[in-house]
Amino acid sequence: MNHEKLGTGKIISISLMLFAMFFGAGNMIFPPMLGYLGGENFFQGTLGFVVTDAGLSILGIAAIVLVGTKLDDLASLVGPKFSIFVGMTIYLLIGPLFALPRTGTVSYEIAAIPFLGEGAGIVSSVVFTALFFGITFILCLNPSRIVDIVGKVLTPILLISIAVIFIVSVINPVGQIGAPKGEYAEMPFFKGMVEGYLALDGLAALAFAIVVINAIRDMGVTESKSIVRYTLMAGILAGIGLGVVYLALGFVGAQTSMEDGVYGNGGQILASVVYRLLGTGGNAVLGLAVLLACLTTSIGLATSFSDYFHEIFPKLSYRAILTSVCVFSFAISNVGLTTMITFTLPALVMVYPPAITLVLLSFAKKVIGRKHEAYALGMLFAFVIGVFDGLKTAGISTGSMGDLVARLPFFDLGVGWILPAIVGCLIGMLPFINFLSKHDVKQKQTPADIQ
Repeated sequence: MNHEKLGTGKIISISLMLFAMFFGAGNMIFPPMLGYLGGENFFQGTLGFVVTDAGLSILGIAAIVLVGTKLDDLASLVGPKFSIFVGMTIYLLIGPLFALPRTGTVSYEIAAIPFLGEGAGIVSSVVFTALFFGITFILCLNPSRIVDIVGKVLTPILLISIAVIFIVSVINPVGQIGAPKGEYAEMPFFKGMVEGYLALDGLAALAFAIVVINAIRDMGVTESKSIVRYTLMAGILAGIGLGVVYLALGFVGAQTSMEDGVYGNGGQILASVVYRLLGTGGNAVLGLAVLLACLTTSIGLATSFSDYFHEIFPKLSYRAILTSVCVFSFAISNVGLTTMITFTLPALVMVYPPAITLVLLSFAKKVIGRKHEAYALGMLFAFVIGVFDGLKTAGISTGSMGDLVARLPFFDLGVGWILPAIVGCLIGMLPFINFLSKHDVKQKQTPADIQ
């Protein structure tokens, strides 16, 4: 048996790499907004955010490494065709439907608006995002080490900037922390959990796990148990790092909580606070760091999306897919950050429950075995409840049926799908439920199975 060990330095290096992959545009803007709305309850709200962002990220990575090495291995617990559907859905969400356009929008909000003024019109937004995604397109066509170097340099700069903002805000607060608003007054922790979906790290982790596994292998670790152990360690350390940063940004945002009706999103809050604390120079440094960090994230998302769909649809060239995703993201990015969040949150509230269900059920793989129906029905039941929850989030009435679903335990807390998911899984494990049997395939040996 091999006894392979990684030194502390290498473990920290992998953890920082994973942190940098997770820490994108959404991680900068959502915690300040949570603090602004949460006020005196910002700590509980931020903890909820950490659970569904960092917590689900760690669980997602653990699920992948325990069943195989990539997203398809996890989704294939339901069936091979389903794995393609799950992969496409996740890449669309972390690609052109939300995360990729958001990189351009956040860059504009933090790097441009503080200098153009709030009165900047749609023309400036169109020009800025056109340049942003044009550069993304060019660098994705000609990938070079400069992108990796920029990412490695800018993550520490960004973290130092956040640390400085936090320390200065402690020494010289921009305002007093006020009363919580809306649902943050009644159930801040669970409201924060729902907001945690917006960062998309819980879904992105399912795609990022393979990068961590390959990095560990490149360091000479070949023993399966060691790969599992070091992958989990990297995920936990990265998650702790995210949690610390979220608490700092949430505290900064909470200091603006008495300024009712002033801000539409976290980007505006961060830009305003930095200007008041550090002046125009502070905005310039933060704006440049965020701009280049978002550009690095944009390049990574566009490249991985194009690679994935080119593999599924080989007749479509990488260049054609890349062109489409950049043009589409450019168009979506100009609807504005606040509008983008408003339309996206209901969709994420629908998608996350089945994704979380699959991740959690993967830990019961030894009990469930090859009963694909258990995974399928558990996810289906969770999705149905998620649809009602998403419509509720969007403010759309579902009538008497919605009233019936609202009676489910924990529905008011945003996790009413838990009990239906368990019921669906148990039904799927019944001997006579075998509608997926004809699609049953021989399972691969996973790292966790190899002794």
